[in-house]
Amino acid sequence: MRPSRRTLLTAATATAAAVTAVPTATTADAHAGLRTGFDHLSADGYALLTAQKVGIVTNPTGITPDARHIVDVMHADPRVNLTAVFGPEHGFRGTAQAGGSEGRYDDPATGLPVYDTYLKSGQPLADVFTASGVDTVVFDIQDVGARFYTYIWTLYDCMEAAQLAGKRFVVLDRPNPVTGRTAQGPVLHREFASFVGRQPIAQAHGMTVAELARLFNAEFLGTPVTLDVVPMTGWRRSRFYDAHGLPWVPPSPNMPTPDTALVYSGTCLFEGTNLSEGRGTTRPFELLGAEGIDARWAAAADGLALPGVRFREAYFAPAFSKFQGRTVGGVQIHVHDRAAYDPVRTGIGLLVTAKKVWSGFAWRSDDWIDKLTGSARVRTMIDAGAGPDEVVGAWQDELAAFRRVRKEFLLYN
Repeated sequence: MRPSRRTLLTAATATAAAVTAVPTATTADAHAGLRTGFDHLSADGYALLTAQKVGIVTNPTGITPDARHIVDVMHADPRVNLTAVFGPEHGFRGTAQAGGSEGRYDDPATGLPVYDTYLKSGQPLADVFTASGVDTVVFDIQDVGARFYTYIWTLYDCMEAAQLAGKRFVVLDRPNPVTGRTAQGPVLHREFASFVGRQPIAQAHGMTVAELARLFNAEFLGTPVTLDVVPMTGWRRSRFYDAHGLPWVPPSPNMPTPDTALVYSGTCLFEGTNLSEGRGTTRPFELLGAEGIDARWAAAADGLALPGVRFREAYFAPAFSKFQGRTVGGVQIHVHDRAAYDPVRTGIGLLVTAKKVWSGFAWRSDDWIDKLTGSARVRTMIDAGAGPDEVVGAWQDELAAFRRVRKEFLLYN
């Protein structure tokens, strides 16, 4: 990763990337609970969007504390001129499964044109923004804190495309549901960049979307976009999602609860193997398994004495995805101490033990694991017999470098 470009950040803030000041959190705010970026935008009468034709990149997670969708709220409010919606993977209203989108259509509830951004980037996405006729693109999507969760790269692609199209960009902040205490895991190597990791950030980045937008603008965009971020109040980096009383809307079909998000940055690595990662069950990413696995895996995983987590022998039959309709054996993850739990170390420990106890273990033939982990290192080290501590130790220098850069862009204590 390049060193933090302080001069670029300063120039961008002064000229083309103004950052809305973080409102001072008071005791009353703490008791009242969290207020999202949208809460502050609307409470201010949408002053940040005055005299602008506005388009918004969002999905079902773009809601108010009383569970109304912000598109419906903004469309009904004469103080804001909302003229377009941009749908990411799974779609604006969330009707599509993984790897799908809703395409171009007019939203039945509002009549607004909905444009598809999925798998678009660069000039083709800039052309979508141009065709929509908007002046400002707003982003409001709930993230889950993992590098390979694609909404943060939708954010990155949209920022880049907005710059190319000469559009202003506004990010409305929401919590990192698994806290923002620290970054964990390997950092992406650029030669392994894909839609599950465009730029070199840590596997569990420990940032909010507004913080990421600031980092992207200063570190990774060749020319910064005109950027405003609207921060939250009442959020602390040590808090999990359920501390705030906000309703949880699944950001994608296989992210049903905050518990899923808690384990996801580690167990999503099983997408790179021939084991089920629990898709098609009521506990995706908490249930892992394959035909032929028995109680030995849970025992081996428990034997690692990983902090904050225990493993139960489990059997399940996925309704779709890998092993559809077939009963498989494996483990269920039970996190008993969230503060101590390290999802990435846990994911590595589960990969190591699965390979040891099950002779059928295999990586996906396309080496998808390399895209997920950001390099070939995890795969090759595990294949060579490395244990979890050795694998985790191999990325500590690059992680420390990322943490230093990350610190420059944090908005909250």
